[in-house]
This record gives sequence, C-alpha cells and structure tokens, in this order.
Amino acid sequence: MQLKILLSIACIGHVICGITDCMFAYSKNGRFDFANMKDEEKMKHVFSAMSLRQIEIGMTLGVVALFLASFGYVAVADWMRDYGSVAADVMKGSALFFVVLISAHHALCGATEWFYLKFGMSEETLKGVTEFFKKTSFVAIAYVGLLIYVITLFIMIVTGKTDLPRWTCVFNTLPAFLILAPTKIPAKGNIANAFMFLGLAILL
Repeated sequence: MQLKILLSIACIGHVICGITDCMFAYSKNGRFDFANMKDEEKMKHVFSAMSLRQIEIGMTLGVVALFLASFGYVAVADWMRDYGSVAADVMKGSALFFVVLISAHHALCGATEWFYLKFGMSEETLKGVTEFFKKTSFVAIAYVGLLIYVITLFIMIVTGKTDLPRWTCVFNTLPAFLILAPTKIPAKGNIANAFMFLGLAILL
C-alpha cells in the first residue's frame, strides 16, 4: 500500500511538472520554443502576453513537483532490490542524478525567461539570456540518468527478472515517449513519466 501511495505521488508530481512546462511554453500570443531565441520578434510577440508571476509559479511549482516525483523513482529502485541488487543500485543512482539535475534545469529554463521578460525584452537582453541559457544547458545531461533508469527497468521486466508479466514492460517512460514524440502534445516527457508511474501504481 505504501508503494502504491509513493508511485501515485510521483505520477501527480509529473502531471504538475507538465503543467508548469506549459506555463513556460504558452502565452495568449502562442507557444514559445527555445528555437525562437534566434528571432527577436517572435520572442517579443510570445512574451508580451506572459507575466513574471506565471514564470515564477512555474519555476517554484515545477521544482516541488520534481521533488514529489523523486519518491516514486526511489521507491521503484527499492522494490527492484528483491530481484537484483545491481539493477536496484543503478536505478537509484541514476534516479538521483536525474532528479537533482532536472530540477536545476527546470529552474534555469524558467530563469532564462524571467530575466528576458523582467529586463524589457530588448535585443541586448535577448543576447544576454541566450548566452546564459547556453552556458547552463549542460544540466540537461540529467536525461542520461532518466534513460539509464527506464532502460534498466524495461530490461528487468521484459527478461522476466521480476515477478511482473513481461507485457507490463509497456508501463515505461521510453516506449510512451517514443509514441508521443511525433505528436504536438506539450510536456511529452512528463506525460510519459506520469504514465509509467500510474501503470506501476496499479500493478505493484
């Protein structure tokens, strides 16, 4: 029962984080993409209809949401220990690597937008925040941790190392994200992660 609760919390955490991703990406004037940072007019158009408060809430709530998600990652790694200590250690280490760095990435992405809006959306400001974003984007290496985590989980289930049926390997971020990737649905990563934890909460 405790495991189901932790997995449900993680699912909710990723749903909330997905909402904050949308808070960063959407305004009444359309959708922001970091590729837009090369176009001053597109940036101004999108951000002129966005408030500092919206970005501040997105930054803070997103980090809290990722903290909630961490309970699920650690819980599944602990559950895995009954089936393979090496796999459990790999999952726990990669989970902590992912959660810590992705929280920083989330906050830094929000900070990039906040500074741009706060300081007038000028050409000079855009150059400054673009440089800031490039110099801090290395924290996106967090996704390597997530990839290691979900591949390890997938292999352990599909090879029959756990007591779950092999078909339940579909409740995994990787296949879910591959299905969502070609679509225009926002917050694909968080949707895929929420799907994984929802499925595992039902199964375990």
